[in-house]
Amino acid sequence: SFFCFFLGVCGDEFSILRSPQSVVFRDGSWPIPGERIPDVAALSMGFSVEDDLSWPGLAVGDLFHRPRATVLVTVKGVDKLTLPVKQVSYPIENAVPFSLDSVANSIHTLFSEETPVVLQLAPSEERVYMVGKANSVFEDLSVTLRQLRNRLFQDNSILSSLPLSSLSRNNEVDLLFLSELQVLHDIASLLSRHKHLAKDHSPDLYSLELVGLEEVGKRYGEDSQQFKDASQILVDSLQKFADEMFNLYGGNAVVEVVAVKAFNSPLTRKSRSILQSSQGKEENPYNLAYPYNYNYSVIFNIILWMMIGLALAVIVISYNLWNMDPGYDSIIYRMTNQKIRMD
Repeated sequence: SFFCFFLGVCGDEFSILRSPQSVVFRDGSWPIPGERIPDVAALSMGFSVEDDLSWPGLAVGDLFHRPRATVLVTVKGVDKLTLPVKQVSYPIENAVPFSLDSVANSIHTLFSEETPVVLQLAPSEERVYMVGKANSVFEDLSVTLRQLRNRLFQDNSILSSLPLSSLSRNNEVDLLFLSELQVLHDIASLLSRHKHLAKDHSPDLYSLELVGLEEVGKRYGEDSQQFKDASQILVDSLQKFADEMFNLYGGNAVVEVVAVKAFNSPLTRKSRSILQSSQGKEENPYNLAYPYNYNYSVIFNIILWMMIGLALAVIVISYNLWNMDPGYDSIIYRMTNQKIRMD
């Protein structure tokens, strides 16, 4: 199973909130291209990428112990969040939109039989994609704007615990921002009820996109008290969420954040269908090979060594038959000779 969070853009930042000892991020100010952030997530999980990444920020780490989860949170509308000093951050150059579809595809291919948790969510766009065990774990997660609004006004919502300060529960923009924080809280809460899923052998992936802070900035201005309060609340909520997810996965999760002021170009990939609950079998119009399965190496070795053993057995038997002395080694010839002598 597995997680990651991200922050990014020119002035934008890619920050590591939590990571296990097996994943080593070096402390430095090396810029990371925005389009290569998914590759960093893939490499930190032990997956290969199409193009080599010559970025010194990510060290090799422990190849035999990969994180069980990766969580990626993209925060739009701010180029930098005031995170604790101990966190490792890198500047982002060429902040273009990105997605973790390639990482999700790698998980689907390598762990198709183990149904890992894959959750990609953008609350403001009502865009959600759940695969595998995520359907059962997060079936009660609020994903539409109407559901999010209703969730905020329930007794156990974050409104009862957050210091709203200058934010108002009567303003739609403020409620959008707070509803995204509610989603963070609910994801950790729902996962805590299914802790066994965080202990299996398949990695999990969480990709979240938050735009509430950007809307607060547009509504009140970036110099307003509302924007400052919202920024601080978001930082505290992200850190709490990172700690909860990190602990749920037994300290074996990568948690990163991308903070981006504005993307340089729109995201051109086709978006996921809303509330897709299952992934049916797709046709194979290109006659591609079947996905790699971990049982392949086991079956291959069984067949290979069985064939080698049979080949050696045939060679040894043939050699002994060819060099056999009929009069001494064969009971047939021996009995025939005795019968002739008696006659």
